[in-house]
Amino acid sequence: MAQIRLGQSRYASPRPVNILELNYAKPQQYRIAEIKAVGLATLDEVAIISLAGLKVDDRIEVPGDAISGALKKLWGQGIIGDVKILVTKIEGDDIYLLLDLTERPRFSRVEFSGINKTQESELRDKVNIRGRVVRDDVLNTAKRNIEKYYLDKGFLNTEVKILQERDTTLPNSVRLRFDINTNEKVKINTIAIDGNEEISDRAIKGKMKKTKEHPRVAIFKDLYSRLADASPSSVKNSIFYTDSTSKEDAIDYLNRNLKLNFFNGSKYIPKEYRTDKDKIIAFYNSKGFRDAKILDDSVYNFSSDKINIDIAVEEGRKYFYRNISFRGNYIHTDSELLERLGIQKGDVYDKEKLDKRLNYDPQKGDDVSSLYQDNGYLFFNIDPVEINVVGDSIDLEMRIFEGPQVTVNSVSIEGNERTSDHVVMREIRILPGQKFNRSLLVRTIRELSTLGYFDPEKINPDLRPNFEQATVDITFQLEERPNDQIELSGGWGGFYGFVGTVGLVFNNFSIKNIGDFSKWDPLPVGDGQKLSLRVQANGRTFQNYSLSLSEPWFGGKKPNSLSFAFNHSIQRQVDFFNRNNFGNELGSFRITGVTLGLAKRVTWPDDYFQISNSVQFQNYVFDRFGTSFGLTYPSGTSKSITLNTTIARNNVDNTIYPRLGSNIILSTEFTPPYNSLNRKLTEESTDQEKYNWLEYHKWMFDASFYTPVFGSNKWVASARAHMGFLGSYGNKLGIIPLERFVMGGDGMTFNNFALGQEIIGLRGYENQVITPGRDTRGTANPDPYGGVVYNKYVMELRFLVSPNPSATIFLLGFAEAGNNWGSYREFNPYDLKKSAGVGARIFMPAFGLLGIDWGYGFDNAPGTLQRSGPQFHFTIGQQFR
Repeated sequence: MAQIRLGQSRYASPRPVNILELNYAKPQQYRIAEIKAVGLATLDEVAIISLAGLKVDDRIEVPGDAISGALKKLWGQGIIGDVKILVTKIEGDDIYLLLDLTERPRFSRVEFSGINKTQESELRDKVNIRGRVVRDDVLNTAKRNIEKYYLDKGFLNTEVKILQERDTTLPNSVRLRFDINTNEKVKINTIAIDGNEEISDRAIKGKMKKTKEHPRVAIFKDLYSRLADASPSSVKNSIFYTDSTSKEDAIDYLNRNLKLNFFNGSKYIPKEYRTDKDKIIAFYNSKGFRDAKILDDSVYNFSSDKINIDIAVEEGRKYFYRNISFRGNYIHTDSELLERLGIQKGDVYDKEKLDKRLNYDPQKGDDVSSLYQDNGYLFFNIDPVEINVVGDSIDLEMRIFEGPQVTVNSVSIEGNERTSDHVVMREIRILPGQKFNRSLLVRTIRELSTLGYFDPEKINPDLRPNFEQATVDITFQLEERPNDQIELSGGWGGFYGFVGTVGLVFNNFSIKNIGDFSKWDPLPVGDGQKLSLRVQANGRTFQNYSLSLSEPWFGGKKPNSLSFAFNHSIQRQVDFFNRNNFGNELGSFRITGVTLGLAKRVTWPDDYFQISNSVQFQNYVFDRFGTSFGLTYPSGTSKSITLNTTIARNNVDNTIYPRLGSNIILSTEFTPPYNSLNRKLTEESTDQEKYNWLEYHKWMFDASFYTPVFGSNKWVASARAHMGFLGSYGNKLGIIPLERFVMGGDGMTFNNFALGQEIIGLRGYENQVITPGRDTRGTANPDPYGGVVYNKYVMELRFLVSPNPSATIFLLGFAEAGNNWGSYREFNPYDLKKSAGVGARIFMPAFGLLGIDWGYGFDNAPGTLQRSGPQFHFTIGQQFR
């Protein structure tokens, strides 16, 4: 309440002046001699008087507009609960004013009840009213924000009660509590489509990505009710395809009673529902129904926790392209543009495809715009105009603005706080002085994504063109993410002892910055070098120590990668069964290896190729262990020098969750044929003599292909093929017993502790179970342990749950098949062990890629009489093979 009053204030000492002495019919002018404000608890007196718009020496009329205006200004601030302007004294034409105020209380604390801690934390950001003045509009806004928060989660009936109580610990303060009852989450019972004749209900509902009916299997329930009310023949005709029931009726019955979309949420979210209605129209447009529209839709309660949705559509006529012409094109002819467009007379009118072929086709990249923008015409624009509609035919005129050729003026980067500029700039394909090229711009984004240093979802090329000068400035806006990895795992392997791994991978290491401690985070970073350190142990039975360092731009001018690696592994046989000899070593196998490699990017056949060469020396030391590999001698040494060549082509768009592209690798290993040339060696020579220097050649081929499916970048199909071959230079010595293929399980060496072998995973089967020589291992006359040729094929369907760079999560379903043969005579590419299952992967920058799979093996493993059955597998890191 706002008042002006003449009289005695509880704060003023002068003798009160009778209010009747002021003549309200004849206002008088006064000079403000003094203004004071009282009743303030937290507000500043000077600031409040200033807000009133009155100041000493002002001449005002009392009563008059100045006083009423001051009341309105103070009241309009929303921070005052009650305001009075009192006259404490009048001396001649001087008037003394007192602002008698009552502050509105403020919220000192905001509490929530009825919800969990995670929701409370998220709501505090949405209901940020602590310290604000207690007002009804503030409370109502907070309540609406809470209701909207839960509405977006599918809780349509959320109840929010607001409770206030005085906070005695702070002056003029109120504690606020929101009592929240979300009630049941509202799900969608049925979605009824009406008016559709050309496109089925199933197809329309399939385009509604976020608005789905809840899963149900009501076939048997419906069948039971029909048996109770009708004859068996009518029940049969209502369900199955017979002469009296059409196929459409049977499909409609299944649509109504069978919903197996267990992986899709069925909650109702108004915002998503509106988006899905737009997708229905877009889907109709893509099928030629240019005039399709939703006539009406209604959402109504089916039960306390379910709703029904009715949608009435008008499909309209189906249209086709007739004549397509171009106007404004001078650089390219109509025939060139029409060929690039890829749409012919008589094709179904498809607005989505038309836009993609005109402006940007991410899968093919050969749209009409690329024809111009890859040649510098950044300002190129093409506008399709319907110039004639006759019956079901549409004539299009493509109105083109070509514009000038644009030169790249400058290229800069921002957001790379840890990574040195030169590391980023050397991956940029579009450079100053070049004509603008959209393909090079897209390629640059891909290269920056695959570095792993930046969030690929947030790489943003900011283009700032200058039409008058025909130039463009490009700034690549980046957001760094942690990409160093630490692997820490441990456990107790029964009487084998402690099982553990400590691994550190620094993906952005810098040798140059070792002396600059400001670049340590926690080690020197910034130059894109990769340093990897790893220690792995299982008590006394197994230890592995490895170190590797690679420089991707050796010399700093060309992408020539120089790498160095050192590895030392020990595998021991320890007596855990003989009480008198418990814990003593029975035998051991050691491998020490050094590798030096050089890789180079090449531009032919295209610039996605890389060729790498390396030289590796390995020393194998057997101490009462050689018979485990099928060797006749228990102790001895073997050595090898291998020349390794790898040809790889990789154009996947993302290293963690590839959506598009392929990764193809062909690698070979050759040792010099020194044993074949040694005339002293014969078939009668001892194994120690034959295998003193290992002689072999190995061929490995791996190919992975990725493509998005279901019209979404979250669903990706992956097809992979892997195969390997191990051979000799002749029949004089045959194929060596080392470096063979071991198949089965998760494809990791952590649980296998396998040295001198190539580990190949096959989900749905136990580790190493598909390995020739496995059954004779440890016998008096063992066969060589491992295969000489293997094949493996994998199909996966992946779904991206979370693209968050701090925790990228995706689910997958897989089917795979493979086998491993001990000789080329036994090789049969059609004899494969098959499996299928589901899994999940989570990528965390600190730990890398972690995974779990459940696989079911459909075939029996070698040496067993029953199928493998269900198996769980755990993986760490990318399991490529």
